[in-house]
Amino acid sequence: MLAPEVQVSDHTSIDRALDVLRGSHTEFVLIRDDTGRCAGIVTRDQLADHGAKPWYAENTRVRDIAHDHSPFARPGIPAADVAADMRERSLAALPVVDDDGFALGIVTATRLQTVLAASAGGTTEQP
Repeated sequence: MLAPEVQVSDHTSIDRALDVLRGSHTEFVLIRDDTGRCAGIVTRDQLADHGAKPWYAENTRVRDIAHDHSPFARPGIPAADVAADMRERSLAALPVVDDDGFALGIVTATRLQTVLAASAGGTTEQP
């Protein structure tokens, strides 16, 4: 699991979120609502698709194009179950939230593949 280092408010415009991603050199950004809880995730590719239209990017909020709104992963869910859910929903990344909905981190499909391969080889590792 990666730390949720880059987060923006769900009121953030697409062009501003793109600026944040470019500055942070990350591939996705978590979206939080007014209470600070996780409201979704958007990827660089998603933002870039919408950012190509400047008039749209200035006036559209990230909450309107969020990659995923829920359900999110929770601590203690087996990595195989999270991987299956992500495959079923065609997700590259999924937020991990606590019982109150606050982001703890992000699980990526690549990281899950590594964890599952390691566990198949006899070692145990957390996503």
